[in-house]
Amino acid sequence: MRHILITGSAGFIGANLVMRLLRDMTGGTIIGLDNLNNYYDVSLKEYRLREIDTYYSQLNNSQLTLNSKPSTLNYEFIKGDIADKALIDKLFAEHHFDIVVNLAAQAGVRYSIENPDAYIQSNIIGFYNILEACRHHPVEHLVYASSSSVYGGNKKVPFSTDDNVDHPVSLYAATKKSNELFAHCYSKLYNIPTTGLRFFTVYGPAGRPDMAYFGFTNKLLKDQTIQIYNYGNCRRDFTYVDDIVEGIVRVMKKAPEKRTGDDGLPIPPYAIYNIGGGQPENLLDFVQTLQEELVRAKVLPSDFDFDKHKQLVAMQPGDVPVTYADSSALERDFGFVPQISLREGLRRFAEWYKSYYK
Repeated sequence: MRHILITGSAGFIGANLVMRLLRDMTGGTIIGLDNLNNYYDVSLKEYRLREIDTYYSQLNNSQLTLNSKPSTLNYEFIKGDIADKALIDKLFAEHHFDIVVNLAAQAGVRYSIENPDAYIQSNIIGFYNILEACRHHPVEHLVYASSSSVYGGNKKVPFSTDDNVDHPVSLYAATKKSNELFAHCYSKLYNIPTTGLRFFTVYGPAGRPDMAYFGFTNKLLKDQTIQIYNYGNCRRDFTYVDDIVEGIVRVMKKAPEKRTGDDGLPIPPYAIYNIGGGQPENLLDFVQTLQEELVRAKVLPSDFDFDKHKQLVAMQPGDVPVTYADSSALERDFGFVPQISLREGLRRFAEWYKSYYK
């Protein structure tokens, strides 16, 4: 029976991962942890938690209806912060987790310029607490979220995990790079299997409102102008949330192997992978596809004047012109290949947006 901790479980990726595990697992325990901070609309996080609760109840009820044995799969949500060391130690001592997936983090590039404290507290201190807990309560595998932002202004594309990532252009990126360094250190010193996943521009239904596709939609509905950075000359490797979750689930099941080097000391059981769509999209093309799907879903009227609501502006501090993942290592080691096209993903988002807001 697996005991799994998912931090950031009310977040976009975390909630989808919990739902997927509830579908896949036949027994064990899933603990979700999230502080429900107000970086963006808390009601969206509460909505995700309700979706999880509803699905978990349906699973239990369906077994009762079929007169099958009571489920041995347990799920519990705990409101708490990974920066709370006492809470983290208590959870690890009580549950003896086999697998930990750390998705809790202060997200956002531009927000980090004005609010650095939030990033140090969550992304540095919080992640340290997780590592210390894994040290004192050994786990089979720690999987944690890194980010494509660690590549900074890298001009070589596609981005490979072999590339140098020593020049971040935002504090957010610096904290994610530090997570990778911390994890390597703990893997080496304490033989803790760790895998970092560099996510590339995740999107989909019930996502983060600060992401471009969501923010653009909100602004267009309010008859506001959307700003397209770098005069439209940006490209992003958009990755649909179900593809991200598929990658995480595969990685969770296969921890880096523990081995001993010629010196008799552990070779760090440590790995880093990119998870990206592998199809970088020009922002102008992306906006065109988004507007077509918003009209199709009747979020916006068919005669909406998009040109009137678009403004091309300069690059913003902390942003990069291109993100492009080389995910060949993930395909080689786990057979992972993204399945959802940008149009299909934006169609699902537009349909969800229609049902949720309108």
